[in-house]
Amino acid sequence: MIDLWLDGEHLTIEDVVLAARNPAVQVGIAPVARERMERSRAAVERFVADGTLVYGITTGFGHFQNRTISPDNVRELQRNIVMSHATGVGTPLARDVVRAMMLVRANTLAKGYSGIRPLVLDALLTLLNADVLPIVPCQGSLGASGDLAPLAHIALVLLGMGEAVAPGQNPAYGERVTGAAALKLVGQAPLVLEAKEGLALTNGTALLSGLAALAVHDAEQLCHAADLVAALSMEALAAVPSALDPRLHAVRPHPRQIEVAAYTRRLLEGSTFLYPSSGTGHSDPQSPAQTHQGGGDGVPTFNHGPHKVQDAYSLRCVPQVHGAVRDAALYGHWSVEIELNSATDNPLILPTDLDQPGDEFEAVSGGNFHGEPLALAMDFLKLALCELGNISERRIARLVDTACNGGLLPAFLIADGGLHSGLMLVQYTAAALASENKVLVHPASADSIPTSANQEDHVSLGPTAARQALEMLENVRGIIACEALCAAQGINLRQRDDQHELQLGKGTSIAFQHIRQQVPFIERDEVMYPHIEAIKLMLRDESLVSTVEAQVEQSLSGPPAR
Repeated sequence: MIDLWLDGEHLTIEDVVLAARNPAVQVGIAPVARERMERSRAAVERFVADGTLVYGITTGFGHFQNRTISPDNVRELQRNIVMSHATGVGTPLARDVVRAMMLVRANTLAKGYSGIRPLVLDALLTLLNADVLPIVPCQGSLGASGDLAPLAHIALVLLGMGEAVAPGQNPAYGERVTGAAALKLVGQAPLVLEAKEGLALTNGTALLSGLAALAVHDAEQLCHAADLVAALSMEALAAVPSALDPRLHAVRPHPRQIEVAAYTRRLLEGSTFLYPSSGTGHSDPQSPAQTHQGGGDGVPTFNHGPHKVQDAYSLRCVPQVHGAVRDAALYGHWSVEIELNSATDNPLILPTDLDQPGDEFEAVSGGNFHGEPLALAMDFLKLALCELGNISERRIARLVDTACNGGLLPAFLIADGGLHSGLMLVQYTAAALASENKVLVHPASADSIPTSANQEDHVSLGPTAARQALEMLENVRGIIACEALCAAQGINLRQRDDQHELQLGKGTSIAFQHIRQQVPFIERDEVMYPHIEAIKLMLRDESLVSTVEAQVEQSLSGPPAR
């Protein structure tokens, strides 16, 4: 049974993520796509028979574009490009990345402008559906002329060469088998490539697009989790809720800023942990939650901490900063979904009339393989992720630093400080991750280096940007896990020390309970890293946000902005 039909036109980021992370998903070629492929393939065969000069079919590649290839050498030419281009180095790509890459390339070939036989695509999908994954080193692509080296490592296995892992194993550390053995696992004979097919298998932005699809999906989910964890920090730190006033955001109408403010208000609905406010910054002295005592320095202090009218930026500007991060993810989503359904080969076998295709085709050389659209989008996403981590780390610093939180919470969130270090080093870890992101955030697309004797004189380096985006996502996930750990600790401390019975918000109460099911309140020093990892898992599997959304009214959840 086919779960996902490829036609080159309708692949979504959600489809890529589902197929990449669930090997049970079966992928097939839609009949309309198979018909298009057959028509463009017939055109390639006519080019060869007529001796038409076509790049990569009857000529060499790259700098060798001016070398004519005899029809007798067509098969050798296509085999040679796969072997000579398999030059990748570095750690093998993870299984979800390899699966995403294979799916994206399959969808591009299904678009019908690559000039290959459908049986070549069938062979690629046979490996994917059997979860027999080629070993693809992570480094070697410049993001122009397509992802040549990584794609060549996939194509090698189709020829009975290279290496792969058996079903269910991760290419990064699974037991390797030869390409020939991999084909035996799926009952498939090695392919003998015909004209254009080796070039079609190695050309295009499949690695970049696969990486970017995973990065955008994970970033959108992490944005939602970051809003939720920031709301917990607001309660732990008795934030002034006027910063979420809808009127404030209506007069600066950035859509995602408005969405984050509204989402946070709904999460915090009913909370008595927040600083007393009528919405104008003035407290209501009649409220029982605002009973105050005179401080020793003559400054009134409340059970919510010292009197204040506004918070530090890391609390007050959550909608503005988190909203801007969502904007970057939204841009990435837009650009990736265009790329997923694009023809990215060179040359492309195009009908003379694209709107009414018949039997007349020509080979058109161009630069659709250039990864610049996604390279810029991934660098933009990297910058946004860096900021999401930066502002989260600053909230952690306020949670653990009694001078920053006005004495509302004990130093490093532990009662017997000195004997116990508490959550001191949790902030260190967050700071280390935030600083590492500041190194990774350097834009890969700002660089370029010429190749192929200066024929290919400008490259995107998009795969580098996308790999860095995924690395930064994991770092930000760690920072937000540290913030959640500290915020939950702060909430417990306020509940214990406050003379009034404080109530969490409608959404944050569910999030707090979910965290506490896995991570206990820290009474005294203990081994901390398992707690951070437990919360990271909640963020990675999306259970923290989904649990909140499943238990409150639909108006609370609202899907992440697209």
